[in-house]
Amino acid sequence: MDLTLTTIFRKVPEGYIGYVEELPGANTQGATLEEARENLKEAIEMVLEANRELAAEESMESDIRELLELKAA
Repeated sequence: MDLTLTTIFRKVPEGYIGYVEELPGANTQGATLEEARENLKEAIEMVLEANRELAAEESMESDIRELLELKAA
């Protein structure tokens, strides 16, 4: 599956902070830009997994669940 997200990184006195524009809650920090990038990948995975778990808890028997694959343009 291809999915392209927009990441924003900002230099701060402690290093770098980063977040994903399209995914609220996916944010992180790191001493270096590379560390912030790696931490953000992990944050994205954690946010998506938490969202899946919440959706599963809230879903009803009548809900139709499907996987949607997005291809990068």
